[in-house]
Amino acid sequence: MRILHLVSCRGWSSDAYWAARVCRELERRGHQVTLGCRAGAEQRVIAPARSLGIQRIETFAFASGLKPRADAADVRRLVAKLGEADLVHVHRGKEHWLAAAANRLSRTPRPIVRTRHIAHAVRAHAANRWLYRRATAWVVTVTDAIRGQYIASGLLEPERVTALPGGVDTEAYRPLPADPAIRRRLGGEPDRPLVGMVAGLRVMKGHAVVIEAASCLAATGLRPRFVFVGRGAMEPSIREAIRTAGLEAQFTVAGFADDLPQVLAALDLVLYVPLESDGMSRVVFECLGAGRPLIASRVGVVPEVLTDGASALLVPAGDTAALADAVARLLGNPAERDRLGRAGRKLVENRYSGACLAAALEARYARFVAAAGP
Repeated sequence: MRILHLVSCRGWSSDAYWAARVCRELERRGHQVTLGCRAGAEQRVIAPARSLGIQRIETFAFASGLKPRADAADVRRLVAKLGEADLVHVHRGKEHWLAAAANRLSRTPRPIVRTRHIAHAVRAHAANRWLYRRATAWVVTVTDAIRGQYIASGLLEPERVTALPGGVDTEAYRPLPADPAIRRRLGGEPDRPLVGMVAGLRVMKGHAVVIEAASCLAATGLRPRFVFVGRGAMEPSIREAIRTAGLEAQFTVAGFADDLPQVLAALDLVLYVPLESDGMSRVVFECLGAGRPLIASRVGVVPEVLTDGASALLVPAGDTAALADAVARLLGNPAERDRLGRAGRKLVENRYSGACLAAALEARYARFVAAAGP
């Protein structure tokens, strides 16, 4: 099939990653896939997409808000592109409306598929009723909770919206031997466990909860090394919280890492403990794919795809004592860490890999394309 994916992200968000990952996996399955990106996002979106191996990339204005001139130019280009595609898959509202408008003007309208990446309810006003009921063939959501929002809105029948979590590249994220140099860079020490958290340095990600849990553990004599991998506006306050807690000798704030599979391999235990989550929680699937033992908050997609004690340990979001207990339990039981790591890897391979996601999309795409006819 000839498939056109459109994503208007300015940066390498989960939306952009999901779109690019799917494009690459569909290419591997023999389809001709083009990724349409926002002009001006060459460094922050297009370059990372090319690093995944995507070859066919085009740019559109995808201007923020209503911009009649730029939007009209995008619609004209999309009308032309529809003749070269069998199906269009959109990821945000901007390109969704532009594709729907192009379909109305085209002599060769194509099925439109929409992925919804965030848990914000879609309003059921007249324009959206037309967009989803008349102009859209199928909606994909990255969690069951988002799917439930659509069904509750009355915009779509249950059979026209499907939750497809995951999409990790199981070739890039796989069990790897730890690199001693990377482990040292992260603050690792010989014969001392290294506990890591990969997340932007933002309030909702739960860094303060980890610092408080580390204090609880230190009071019992358990002092593993911790590393925060990521960057963000909260870095000064996070460093101050570490200093105030007297834990500077235990914590490393490592900044952004562009070698995440190797970083994960260097960790003995990984934490995913946001206070809330409204999207795909990409790092969860990357940790599982890397075969690392995981402790995760029961937020977002986590309780939908993970079972406590089977493929990860789950804790209530924001619960310092529960997190400290889970860390202590796993640090004291290497065999349990190994079991969870292997179980997480198997789960991703069987259900949540990029290949599984692409296969599910491909099957439904083929039905829409066949129904649309020549």
